[in-house]
Amino acid sequence: MTTSRTIHFTLNGEPVTAQIGTHQHLVEVLQARGLTGARESCAQGLCGCCTVLVNDVAVSGCLYLAAFADGAEVRTIEHTTDGKLDAVQEAFIECGAFQCGYCTPGFILMTRQLLDEHPDPSDDEIKHYLSGNLCRCAAYSEIIKAVKLAASKRKIAK
Repeated sequence: MTTSRTIHFTLNGEPVTAQIGTHQHLVEVLQARGLTGARESCAQGLCGCCTVLVNDVAVSGCLYLAAFADGAEVRTIEHTTDGKLDAVQEAFIECGAFQCGYCTPGFILMTRQLLDEHPDPSDDEIKHYLSGNLCRCAAYSEIIKAVKLAASKRKIAK
């Protein structure tokens, strides 16, 4: 019975090879590489703190087996373009859409996916789309403002 294997994937634009346990979840592999933005909190895929993008689709890193990332493109909150913050990150800072910051990486990654699919979302669409992310500090109104600001920033940038 094989208990480990080697996987190859692209992590934040860089090729990666990792020796993993067949039972390991993606968030564990990322944290072992020093990427701590995705955090395991509930271990049930309910809070969004462990969100990462795999082939541009948001997944719960605490449930997503690392073996499934073999050959995939994985992006975490630590990914930047040319060392600069993107419109979503800027909007979250400008709107103060966080307090403790524990949930912020998951919200930012989900917001990126939301705006890719719905460039001009309504309040209800934002609430529905981000409903799988929990903010224990209750910065929800600021988060909604940040999503709307990010949508505006993206429109201006185009």
